[in-house]
Amino acid sequence: MSRAPLRVVQFTDLHLYGAADGRLRGVATLPALEATVAAAREREAPWEALLLTGDLVQDDPAGYQHVRRLFGGSTVPVYCLPGNHDEQAPMRAALAGAPFQICGEARHGEWLLVMLDSYQHGMAAGRLGPGELARLDAALGAHPDRHALVTLHHHPVAAGSRWLDTVGLENAEELFTVLDRHANVRVVLWGHVHQAFDGERRGVRLLGTPSTCAQFKPASDHFAIDRRPPAYRWLELHADGRVESAAVWVEAESAASTPRASAAGG
Repeated sequence: MSRAPLRVVQFTDLHLYGAADGRLRGVATLPALEATVAAAREREAPWEALLLTGDLVQDDPAGYQHVRRLFGGSTVPVYCLPGNHDEQAPMRAALAGAPFQICGEARHGEWLLVMLDSYQHGMAAGRLGPGELARLDAALGAHPDRHALVTLHHHPVAAGSRWLDTVGLENAEELFTVLDRHANVRVVLWGHVHQAFDGERRGVRLLGTPSTCAQFKPASDHFAIDRRPPAYRWLELHADGRVESAAVWVEAESAASTPRASAAGG
C-alpha cells in the first residue's frame, strides 16, 4: 500500500499589527488571516506541517502576539521564515519554542524541508548570505535519499512585474548554483509576491503564493493592488517525489462571515 502524501499548508505575508484593526492597503490584516485560517481548516485539515513564509508583521513586533495566539496551539510544527517587514530579534523571542521553528531544516518521512533566511536589514529585496547557502548545500548533501522542498521569503525568479522584480532575491543565481548540484530538490516555494506563481526550472517546481491579506496586481510595471481576496496554498508531497499544490482564494464578506474558498492554479 502506498504511503499517504505529506500534507503541508502555507500562509504567507500576514502583515499583522499589534492593533487588531490594523489595515494594510485597505485590508484589515488580522480578520483576513483569521478567515483564511478558518477556510484552510475546513478544507485542508488535517495537515502535518504549516509554513509561515515571511512578513508575519508589518514593521510592528506587537503583531507577533497574534501569530502565537492563532498558531501556538498547533499540534504539528509551524515553520516560520522572516520577511523584509519582520523584526528578527522580536520574532525569535515571541515565537520561541514548540510548535514554532524559525528557519532550519526538518525531516518528514521521505521529505526534507529546508527553510532559508533571505532577510536583509532595512531592505525590501532579499539576499542569501554565505552561511545560508552553505547550510542549504550541506542539508541537501546530507540527505540525498530524501526529496527536498526549499522555501524562502523572496522570489528567486522573475514574477513578471517590473517594480516587484527589483525587490526579489538579489543573488538568485547563487541559490540555483547550489540547487543544481543536488538531484533531490523537487520544489522551491516562496511568498513576498502577493500573487500566485507556478513554474518549473530543470524539473524543479517553482511556486509563489498570494498573501493572507492584500494582493499585488500581476504583470504590472508599476505598483498596483489587485482586487483578489486573501489566499493560502496547500501542498501534497508524495513519497515518490511528486508534488501536488494549489493556491486557494478565500472570499468573505466580513471577518465574522463564513469563508468561501475556491482553488486556483497549481
